[in-house]
Amino acid sequence: MVDIVTQNIANTEGIEILGNSIYHYLVYFILLLIIVYLVVRYQKSSLVKTRKLLRDKETAYEKIARQREELELKNRNITDSLVYASYMQEALLPSQDFFRSILPESFIFYKPKDIVSGDFYWVDKKDNMIFIVAADCTGHGVPGAFMSMIGVELLNKIILDQEVNKPSEILEILGKGIARTFGGHIDSDSLLKDGMDIGLCSINELTGELQFAGAFFPLYIIRDNKLTEIKGDRQSLGIPLESSFKDNRTRVMNGDIIYMFSDGYADQFGGPNNKKFMYRRFRHLLLTIHKFPMEDQKAIIEDSITNWSKDEEQVDDMMVIGISPKIKKQD
Repeated sequence: MVDIVTQNIANTEGIEILGNSIYHYLVYFILLLIIVYLVVRYQKSSLVKTRKLLRDKETAYEKIARQREELELKNRNITDSLVYASYMQEALLPSQDFFRSILPESFIFYKPKDIVSGDFYWVDKKDNMIFIVAADCTGHGVPGAFMSMIGVELLNKIILDQEVNKPSEILEILGKGIARTFGGHIDSDSLLKDGMDIGLCSINELTGELQFAGAFFPLYIIRDNKLTEIKGDRQSLGIPLESSFKDNRTRVMNGDIIYMFSDGYADQFGGPNNKKFMYRRFRHLLLTIHKFPMEDQKAIIEDSITNWSKDEEQVDDMMVIGISPKIKKQD
């Protein structure tokens, strides 16, 4: 009887253990399903987010590609317009052939920073008077080019049409013309504050008399291996003038070399220490080469600044004009 009771107890305990095991397995299985569900849901959510992110990136890339195409098209249009504007500017400037027809012994080194330039030059002849102009409009590129074209047209009217032949008077009239063009009234508060630096000289080819007036621009004359600087007044055109311009008079002789230039050459960075070329080095260069033929001088000036700047970006428009006038009457 005792054995039967003991066996029943053992069977009962075995059933309870088996029941507990099944319950535990069932709980583990349910937990496993929950974990699998959560993992699958998380992966599905991550996949949805990834797909959305990819779609957003594709949309962004497509938008960037369209914008890049639009910018490239606009850039081509702007460049084409600038190239066409450069043709117009070149048409207004005296050709080198025309320059040499008036001054056979001469050269022009002209190197815009951009497609169009704020530097410009001008030459013409009235009777026995030769007029040479070198100018640097504020800025470079399009703003400078617009002002340079206006300057050329004003010079044509002042010197050729109105027949003004005194350099200081020409500059004063030119300055008023620029002020009227951009400001409406010379004393207007809205007057353009920037303007034009310029050097203008007249040479009487009969007597050799040279008159020079400048707005910040100097003029160099080399004779007997000595360089003489004629300085301009320290005021620009296009802003209210503090005083009248001054005429500087001297005599030039056959064999003299005259140089007119903008500041772009001396301001170019380069060299071993990445510094400006500077006027001291520029004057030394001119003294070294002034006896060479004009075309050789131009080539050396171009090579010198190219070797100096190397990989440095050009900082401004460059212009150097060299002249060896021929005087008909000598003392």
